[in-house]
Amino acid sequence: MDTMHSHSAHAEHHAAHEGMDHQGGHAGHAGHSGHGDHVGQFRRLFWIMLALAVPVVGFSGMFAMLIGYELPDHGFVSWISPVLGTVMFVWGGRPFLSGAVGEIRSRAPGMMLLIALAITVAFVASWGASLDVLHHDLDFWWELALLIVIMLLGHWIEMRSLAQTTSALDSLAALLPDEAERIEGGTTVLVAPAALRLGDVVLVRPGASVPADGTIIDGTAEVDESMVTGESRTVGRTVGDAVVAGTVATDSALRVRVTAIGDDTALAGIQRLVSEAQNSSSRAQRLADRAAAWLFWYALGAAALTAIVWSVLGSTDDAVVRTITVLVIACPHALGLAIPLVVAIATERAARAGVLVKDRLALERMRSVDAVLFDKTGTLTQGEPTVVAVHALGTSTEDQVLALAAAVESDSEHPLGKAIVEAAKARQLQVPPAEQFRASPAEGVSASVEGKHVRVGGPRMLERHQRAEVEVAENWRADGAIILHVLVDDEVVGALKLADDIRPESRGAVAALHRLDIEVVMITGDAEAVARSVATELGIDRVFAGVRPEDKASKVKELQSAGRTTAMVGDGVNDAPALAQADVGIAIGAGTDVAIASAGVILAGDDPRSVVSVIELSKAGYRKMKQNLWWAAGYNLISVPLAAGLLAPLGFVLPMSVGAILMSISTVVVALNAQLLRRLDLRPDARDPGNKAANAGQGGADMATSRL
Repeated sequence: MDTMHSHSAHAEHHAAHEGMDHQGGHAGHAGHSGHGDHVGQFRRLFWIMLALAVPVVGFSGMFAMLIGYELPDHGFVSWISPVLGTVMFVWGGRPFLSGAVGEIRSRAPGMMLLIALAITVAFVASWGASLDVLHHDLDFWWELALLIVIMLLGHWIEMRSLAQTTSALDSLAALLPDEAERIEGGTTVLVAPAALRLGDVVLVRPGASVPADGTIIDGTAEVDESMVTGESRTVGRTVGDAVVAGTVATDSALRVRVTAIGDDTALAGIQRLVSEAQNSSSRAQRLADRAAAWLFWYALGAAALTAIVWSVLGSTDDAVVRTITVLVIACPHALGLAIPLVVAIATERAARAGVLVKDRLALERMRSVDAVLFDKTGTLTQGEPTVVAVHALGTSTEDQVLALAAAVESDSEHPLGKAIVEAAKARQLQVPPAEQFRASPAEGVSASVEGKHVRVGGPRMLERHQRAEVEVAENWRADGAIILHVLVDDEVVGALKLADDIRPESRGAVAALHRLDIEVVMITGDAEAVARSVATELGIDRVFAGVRPEDKASKVKELQSAGRTTAMVGDGVNDAPALAQADVGIAIGAGTDVAIASAGVILAGDDPRSVVSVIELSKAGYRKMKQNLWWAAGYNLISVPLAAGLLAPLGFVLPMSVGAILMSISTVVVALNAQLLRRLDLRPDARDPGNKAANAGQGGADMATSRL
């Protein structure tokens, strides 16, 4: 059955589509609108066939006899069911007949072949009865009509469910505005987003979507980035910040210089990732394909055995009726839908929450992960310096010390200087103007502030001016922090503690993983003191510190050798080998292309709590897969013997029409069960609402670009 590995469970649907759209190709692959087109076609065909089925059933002699009413005694009445029944077989049965031909050509027998066989046998037997070639008990026109209508109804519902799984792609495409306002000279010109070029400047009005990736050159606004991050809160963006196509400026206008267009935009990349994930084949999906193939042979064998036994012990009529019933009951519609629909909904649901699944197998593996490794810098921490503490001496206050330092650093482009200025802004301090700014390499900076000579620097500055550091400096240094002292007229007035601050969300992520009995590991190139400080703050179980980039993968192997199933979370080039080595690689979407290419799962945002979302989605999806497989396969395994007449000695035989109805109900149950995945709330803030207001921690520092 290895040949089944190369055939998607959707192959039968695509083959059926050939009969719907008169095309020779697999329409389902043509575009994301394919499923939506076929939903409409199946819906129209179902209603037409239902209208034809009413007279076919009503004027069927066998049905009239079963119900107990008399048909008009006119010659043409007896030909209504055969004529309209033939129309139904040729027109309404075409999707299934075309699908059967496709399965035969691909040597992949499955559900379409079973449906086609059932309606063909019923069609031939009914004409035989109508022409008095076979016994009149074989007048199956009414059952043929019901079978086609029920099958079309089930397939319509199935196609509608499958069409919904592509809604993430449709929604992403709909995020782009129909028109963009390009600034040309002093005026704006309306153009299509596709007409934008690199370097163009566009105006994004309040409430409008950004038409292409770019950088803000004028304006400040709260931007809704939920399409990228899954986070409902808006984010402040100002001059110099990057914005992504499809995000919305909620309150103010922005002028944006285009930096990426077309397939190079983040939105296009997200669409590709979701599309690849929905088209990828997983282990569980291949399992369903093999199960469907085995069920075909099981049904064929059961049908042959039924025909032989009923021919010997009963009659030819009984043999045909029972054989047709077996073929109807054995149609593995539900089985073919069980896995693909769950996986497709899972990947679409994840995409809406900002979790992009490149590899479906990675999503399946996440449910068994028992050790998650986090890179520190940029993953658990902010990845940039932050002022986390201020210490004042003498009569100075913390605000005064910070304001003086910010005044000196106001024109600095260094990350540490920017961090000090941002800290002053966060406290809404009045920063006095500075003059005569001067930078001394490896020492610090100085300037004149309100007639006083103010210096900001590190240990070498203290040594040069023979001043002692503040008492708390030793404790700060033990945390791996960067320490800057502030001198006014050569006297120490205070000190600043800068560190790579812990993300507030990291606490919630670690706590949630612990609740799932998952070991949390941090792997970093930082010194032991820095790593231990962050680990202690977050409650991390194990720390690998001082690890060189080329050695990170070996640490993952070490855990795997101990029997752990690992997931690695990182964002840098140095994380790529570890991401590839781990059972599941999870890349932060804001990270490098190399890291993203090495991962099976990508977090569009930088919230580490999304890792928990992936695990919960994996567990929920696996439960749905098992439920659907047991329901679909179990139903067929039990119903086939009943259809074959196993309980006939006890006076019970399963009617063909009842079998068809039950089969379609099985398909609907599987589809509805998979749809329950849509109720899973994957938003990180929904899982850990209290953590949104968490204060930043006193994390360690990982300053690769220190001037000290």
